[in-house]
Amino acid sequence: MTPKLTEYSMTASMSRNGNCWVNAPTESFFNSLKNERVHGTSYATRADEQAALFEYIEAFYNRRRRHSTLGYSSPVRLTENWISEHAAQQAKAA
Repeated sequence: MTPKLTEYSMTASMSRNGNCWVNAPTESFFNSLKNERVHGTSYATRADEQAALFEYIEAFYNRRRRHSTLGYSSPVRLTENWISEHAAQQAKAA
């Protein structure tokens, strides 16, 4: 493990060559994006499309949408919880 990963008690996400599961989170995201926002939607301009995609990713997907693989928490909530827990561990260690 790298020193930074060790410092934060994290494990590197690595797999063997040819492991098909490496792309699973990305494929899941794009499936959600297409099914929840893109399919059946027409945008008047490219700027409208970019704004809608930005809103989906930043305002909904990362902040409010619950993810089963994250214990039915949003990515932002999971990150906030991890930071709080890490800060508490650091305070105990100090």
